[in-house]
Amino acid sequence: MQSSRRTFIKTSTLASLSLGLVTDALAGSTNPTPDKNSLVFLFQGDSITDGNRGRDQNDLNHTMGHGYASNIAARIGADFAHNDFHFYNRGISGNTVANLKARWQTDALDIKPDVLSILVGVNDTNAYIRDIAPGDPLTQFETDYRSILTQSRQQNPDLLIVLGLPFVYPGSRTNEHFDLWKNSVNQRKEIVLKLAAEFNAVVVDYPVMFDKVIKDTSVNYWIWDGVHPTVPAHELMAREWIKQVRERLKFLKIYKYK
Repeated sequence: MQSSRRTFIKTSTLASLSLGLVTDALAGSTNPTPDKNSLVFLFQGDSITDGNRGRDQNDLNHTMGHGYASNIAARIGADFAHNDFHFYNRGISGNTVANLKARWQTDALDIKPDVLSILVGVNDTNAYIRDIAPGDPLTQFETDYRSILTQSRQQNPDLLIVLGLPFVYPGSRTNEHFDLWKNSVNQRKEIVLKLAAEFNAVVVDYPVMFDKVIKDTSVNYWIWDGVHPTVPAHELMAREWIKQVRERLKFLKIYKYK
């Protein structure tokens, strides 16, 4: 029994290492420490961020939903339990960037984040595809997105902004007019990259990440309907988020994601 247990522990440890789940603590290094306690992390966006989160903020078991935002909060919150970090999810299913702008005071500025993470854009494309209007309202998308970022930066000049790039893949929601879907989302991706440079934001390139993994795994394993990530995909998103943000929040370098 003891031999089997040792074998299991050894195998599990090797598996964790291969998945990039080891931290400096496990490796025996000195952990970097946060420069500031009580950091407020706010995740904003549409259904991908929403994750069917509970709306009762007193129900601490459900406030973060069940997606990448929850995975990030769980990991950082557990590993830095003594730093009094606070995590909020205000993603709302179906939201466009105009919807975010309309509720920005209550669902962003009033929370006073130190780290603001946004993933939005696919619903803006969905609205365009559904109406098949003569032109894609990209200018309004950029104007509204710049507005919420400007408001946030004015409130907190030291705010760390994290912008996720929108993505779309073939699936049950997107097969019809997929070329339009892809082109529209790509154009919005370019706008987000432009704004990221303008606001010195961290970019999380989810499309590149997914493009890599679908080379040897079915796209439906990761994105089940062309828009929404599966449980394993949300985990990949959480890892990629931490991987990119750790360049600015140095204490996150305990995470050795490849």
